[in-house]
Amino acid sequence: ASSLIAIVLLLVALGIVMLASTSAIQGEARYDDPNFFVKRQVAALAVGFIGAVIASRIHYRHWKSFALFIGGVTVVMLIMAITPGVGIEVKGSSRWLRFGPVNVQPSELAKLSMILLVSWWLSRVQRRMDKAIPGLVIPLGIIAVFAVLIILEPDFGTTFLVGTIGVLLLFVGGARIGLLAIAVTSGAALFTAMIMQNSERMRRIIAFLNPEKYAEDEAFQLLHAIYAFVLGGPVGTGLGHGLQKRFYLPEAHTDFIFAIVGEELGLPVTLAVVLLFVGFFICGLLITIQTRDMFGRLVAFGITTMISLQAAFNIGVVTGSLPTKGLPLPLISYGGTNAAVTLFMIGILVNIAIENAGSSNDGIEAIKDRSHTF
Repeated sequence: ASSLIAIVLLLVALGIVMLASTSAIQGEARYDDPNFFVKRQVAALAVGFIGAVIASRIHYRHWKSFALFIGGVTVVMLIMAITPGVGIEVKGSSRWLRFGPVNVQPSELAKLSMILLVSWWLSRVQRRMDKAIPGLVIPLGIIAVFAVLIILEPDFGTTFLVGTIGVLLLFVGGARIGLLAIAVTSGAALFTAMIMQNSERMRRIIAFLNPEKYAEDEAFQLLHAIYAFVLGGPVGTGLGHGLQKRFYLPEAHTDFIFAIVGEELGLPVTLAVVLLFVGFFICGLLITIQTRDMFGRLVAFGITTMISLQAAFNIGVVTGSLPTKGLPLPLISYGGTNAAVTLFMIGILVNIAIENAGSSNDGIEAIKDRSHTF
């Protein structure tokens, strides 16, 4: 747990420093306050750290009792977000709810809710995982409810993330591989068809394949992110001296902050960020392995892969390895709900580590004993 906490603190510290450097120009231009985004992020991080401390002191098994309630509340919030006149629409997507001075993004809460709800269900029916209804149809239905509501916002990136982690939970939980493969293939085909029907997403994919041709529109951010890494080179231009954040890269302080890390701090720090997330993933897997019970093991695995996969997607997008998706870099990008929920999830992960300390052999044997039937 100590290694995990150290990694998280390093990522948060780097995030604050880079946000202060990256968002000052945008803050001054939009709100006449260069520290506008930093203040809001620090407030969200403070809430997140308080939540993480509380979560780390609550035995993780207690979340079984609240999984259904949390999932229900999140579903209601997702429905509210896509309801005209209730949700806040920005750039054609209705992803936010306003509670006084605070905007909340329910899809971020859905990441944790889905993990808790699916883990709770699979731990209840672990002796019947070979049955199609309890072992596959019902948990897939849970995942589908969250995925459908999120894609209606629309938010294809988070939908893909939630769906992928849900399927991985089913695999680790012992679902029959043959049936799961059929379900995944069908879901992937449907998701692909929806993307093909969405002209904006298709333009992004086409622009990703041929960015130079779409340099003035769909590939604008991608190319300027790549330019940032080129300008930074091996050692960077120096903290605060980046060029791309000066209105060349529109989302420099959110989804594309990793490009500014490369531009200002150079290759060593970008590699350090990647290694920190790799370290986080390894710590999470070790916690998963040492966890004795199914519920805790699934929650630990779900949280670990959710945060790690989101980081991998963001880095892949910013470096031009994946088509553009609106996924922030966990603990570094600007985004209050994402920061607070991520830290809360990490608090739960820390508690799982504490409660199962010294039981790695039991966890390894439990994983070895798990078997799939076709």
